[in-house]
Amino acid sequence: MAEAGTATADALARLLAGNEGCDPARLVPLPFPYEDWRDEAIPPLTESQRARIEPGPDGVSAAQIPIPGGEEERERLVAGFLDGLRKLLTRENNWTFLQPLLLSMENCVKCQTCAEACPIYTGSGRMEVYRPTFRAEILRKIVARHLKPAGRLFPGLRGHDIELDWETVVKLAELSYRCTLCRRCAQACPVGLDNGLITREIRKLFSQELGIHMPELHEKGTVKQLEVGSSTGLNRAGLADIMEFAEEDIREKTGLDIKIPFDVEGAEYLVMHNAGEFLSWPENLQAFAVILELAGVSWTLSSELVGYDSVNYGLFYDDVQYARVALKHYEVAKKLGVEKMMVGECGHAHKALMPIADRLIPDSLRVRTESCLVVLEDIVVNEKILLDPSRNDFPVTLHDPCNITRSMGIVQPQRNILARVAPRFREMEPHGVSNYCCGGGSGFAICSSLNFGEWRTRVSGRVKLRQILEAFSDCIEPETKKYLCAPCSNCKGQMRDLLGYYDAWNRCGILYGGLVELIVNAMVDVREGFIEWNLH
Repeated sequence: MAEAGTATADALARLLAGNEGCDPARLVPLPFPYEDWRDEAIPPLTESQRARIEPGPDGVSAAQIPIPGGEEERERLVAGFLDGLRKLLTRENNWTFLQPLLLSMENCVKCQTCAEACPIYTGSGRMEVYRPTFRAEILRKIVARHLKPAGRLFPGLRGHDIELDWETVVKLAELSYRCTLCRRCAQACPVGLDNGLITREIRKLFSQELGIHMPELHEKGTVKQLEVGSSTGLNRAGLADIMEFAEEDIREKTGLDIKIPFDVEGAEYLVMHNAGEFLSWPENLQAFAVILELAGVSWTLSSELVGYDSVNYGLFYDDVQYARVALKHYEVAKKLGVEKMMVGECGHAHKALMPIADRLIPDSLRVRTESCLVVLEDIVVNEKILLDPSRNDFPVTLHDPCNITRSMGIVQPQRNILARVAPRFREMEPHGVSNYCCGGGSGFAICSSLNFGEWRTRVSGRVKLRQILEAFSDCIEPETKKYLCAPCSNCKGQMRDLLGYYDAWNRCGILYGGLVELIVNAMVDVREGFIEWNLH
């Protein structure tokens, strides 16, 4: 049996051979009412796709890497990878993350505690290529063999037994997109190493040096956001139309005449929303407007390009793209002269605009940032709005977005809110900082090209689905309508696809949505809320 957690000869052979598809029979089993559920195998790439795109070692394609035109191009790409790896390991080129990267690269004891904490590895039936240490161990071998003197002098030594060719490079690139960067592995590590960070840095190397990245995160994400103003493609004219619709919808449902403020200089808060909410879940934006207006909060949105979209997918794959977007966000806030930015229900926007931006933003652009969960807690707990929790008389559970809870430690505010508005709330197990990722983290929730969407719903989201079902096990029958509260736009995108694939509404009566919708649903001054059971 191969030694667990090292890129042994057998594991490396499977890596280079590729196409070790995930066997549906190995997937972690689901509880009632899914004992009879049978997943089909993830469809392979078509012949035409395989003629132009390199598949990953599991037959899945995320980065959609073109097949090189010939041996000369392969050698150029391998040389570029090695040059980028040298840069990655220097302070001059990677001052932001070099120290934790080196600590994580050099101190792994291969205890595999991280593996059992990983929902993708365990959910897949423990496929070796999904083990958190697998990518890191390949990278360590490449560094030892090709960058350290001992490796060049004694290539046959244990730990140096890897040849650097295009097959190895392309498989490593794809494997860096089989991790949601939830960092549950880092939390479990007894010596504090972060395999999630290593994976993210691998992505960064490929993006910044070789132009290899998931198209949805780059061309359709940060590039479009910087050129058009939003990763959704929403421009100012479209934004104005959506806001007009939102105000009409608020009047129709709640009976309240609320104007959504734009470009108000000197407001207390510039509210930063994931623009995906505007298109897919406009009720979230509307609920924020109702709560903030009735609580007497001074707030505004921005119509500036980039300023109305808190998305920053560079956080997941590219420091340069991240910095470009983050600087735009702070420039907009500074221009409006607001006191603070409030980050809406978007997990990665929390991390991008708060702890990571603190390492980057110059003092001249600094604006205080606050989580919406803290602001909402103050409004609800201090009774700045009138609430009748009996209006939410149905079972509710809470999904903890990884970037809000595990990465930032914001755990209690949302629970203090639910204690006031959801009398039948119950926790998932585990929860808080120990929660499981939804399976759509690190931008995966917007990625469904080729066969990656099937991998996301069948493999990376599998453990989260089991956790949701177990939370509602005492009322799982579809006649009892249940609410899965997911205060994160990307998590909601994953829940939409995950619950849709498993037909969870018809089988279990599970509806998903945000936190602010629950608050508005309990507000005494609101005629009708935004939770619409009858649409399913």
